[in-house]
Amino acid sequence: MKAIHTSDWHLGRRLGGRSRHDESAAFLDWLAETVRREQVSLLLVAGDVFDNGTPSGRTQELYYDFLFKAVSVGCRHIVITGGNHDSPSLLDAPGTLLRRLGVHVMGAPGNVPSDEVIVLRDAAGKTEAVVCAVPYLPDRVLRTSEAGESPEDKNTRLLEGLRRHYAEVCGAGAEIKEAAGGGVPLITMGHLFAAGGKWSEGDGVRELSIGTILRVDASLFPPSVDYVALGHLHLPQIVAGNEFIRYAGSPLPMGFGEAGQEKQVVLLDFEKNTPSVRSIPVPCFRELTRVAGTLPEILERLTALRESGREIWLEVVYSGDEFIPDLGDRIEELLDGSGLSLLILRTGPLPGAGKALPGDPAGEVFPDETGLLPVFDQYMEAHSVPEPDREELRQTYREAVACLQEKERDAV
Repeated sequence: MKAIHTSDWHLGRRLGGRSRHDESAAFLDWLAETVRREQVSLLLVAGDVFDNGTPSGRTQELYYDFLFKAVSVGCRHIVITGGNHDSPSLLDAPGTLLRRLGVHVMGAPGNVPSDEVIVLRDAAGKTEAVVCAVPYLPDRVLRTSEAGESPEDKNTRLLEGLRRHYAEVCGAGAEIKEAAGGGVPLITMGHLFAAGGKWSEGDGVRELSIGTILRVDASLFPPSVDYVALGHLHLPQIVAGNEFIRYAGSPLPMGFGEAGQEKQVVLLDFEKNTPSVRSIPVPCFRELTRVAGTLPEILERLTALRESGREIWLEVVYSGDEFIPDLGDRIEELLDGSGLSLLILRTGPLPGAGKALPGDPAGEVFPDETGLLPVFDQYMEAHSVPEPDREELRQTYREAVACLQEKERDAV
């Protein structure tokens, strides 16, 4: 049996106000063709199908059209789990109909562990794979609150609940595998942050927590599992040095911090229950480039990109000391008539390069991602704010911006 592991499509995502519908459509067309070319029987999608819980009708149409194409080109089984960006009820709603096509969706955790175990059978009814389709697990599924519990007690119960959930689901899957003679693959899916996982600045990944546990150890997955297909992190990677525990990563760069990364899907070729693993690079469907520096450096780089004749979406980060009120106009004038499009203009340090606030014992970073700190400084200057008070006001400004940005991320 051949399978493809993919995740984090984030259908419906926008970047700098621009729709990414065409890129997503191009990827899904490419994926359907790859399924046909490689004669793939099983497709695993490990969460974050959509970028938010209320995707547009056009975005949902893209999703359902792909499922039909994949089945039409010979993919007999598709297993999809929900991620932290997905609406479980939206994913699960057409479940009965989709199962008729061989598409199994687990948007929300099951009522009992066996609900998350999917047995895949061939045309003769023989078991050919067992999939433990574990979706994103919110902490309410894993624990009940107790009066007077400490943060440490809460974390302990969350971790115990997480281990118990995977042990029960994978245990139920292992029993089915053994009943089938043991020569079929047992695959587990998950949408979480594994310890040692890597991510990119600006990739849109939230520090996914189950309660306050930010990362879970690879020992979470029982040794009976033959392959673990993970989602949430956008960088393709193996976990804890085990080539059979993997993040496929996102197929599209989610932000300019991922520009230039090679995206991939993971091809698995099972000989009984042992897979050989091969990465298949995903083509670049839209070129993203970050240009940073002083004004002369930015203009020089943009001129070179303009002369290349390529179509590129741009993020420009101005790091000069001088405040240039018409910076955006000057850049747009240079780009006019070219294939270059300015999506994001920032001033100040590169994203993620903010400084820790003085006196902050945790050393928390509040970068000025809005690029408006120089404007705030000008406002203080215009209103003759005493110099000794300005740094405290800057700190308050950064904290307020960080708080607003966190609320925006939580709302998505």
